[in-house]
Amino acid sequence: MKNFRFNPDRVAYFEVEGWKAYYDRNWIQLLRLVVALAQEQFRIPFPVSLLAAYYVTRASVQWVPVEHDMNKVRMYNEKFYRIARRYSGLTFDPARVAALESQYWDVHRQLVRQPDKTAFIETMIDLHAAVFGLTREQARESGELRVQANNVLDTITGKISDDPARDWKICEDLLRRCYTSIQQRREQRL
Repeated sequence: MKNFRFNPDRVAYFEVEGWKAYYDRNWIQLLRLVVALAQEQFRIPFPVSLLAAYYVTRASVQWVPVEHDMNKVRMYNEKFYRIARRYSGLTFDPARVAALESQYWDVHRQLVRQPDKTAFIETMIDLHAAVFGLTREQARESGELRVQANNVLDTITGKISDDPARDWKICEDLLRRCYTSIQQRREQRL
């Protein structure tokens, strides 16, 4: 869709607040934030955004245990992305994007505190390229920024941050830059 746009500031805000809710296991708050995120990023109208948020929340709850059913995680992510595609006008394959989203969760968990984040960066590049209709090169900056945000997040959730409030702001700024990059690359394509 040529005129697909979102507000990077608002998307970054809702995503960081969603991360906080996820790590606090505040599922109702996560649901509320994903409703707002789905509306902002993918133009999913209410009440369908509530259903979309339900799917993301269910995927998140399924993901929490280290021993989880990855097929269920992917299934809920795919249900979300089917709705997102319908309302956003983007043309991605929901099954492929759901698999990449689930892979992102998995590789992030595997590489916490590991110095080499190459697999994580490559996964994020593939995910952003697939969702937003970009080439891998166009998605590189956003993928790298997203991994940087996750690295800062890991210092907070791993309780090694010396200033969590500051680091949440850094996460939000990195995500804002990530989504601004996506927006700019999409505009350059047109």
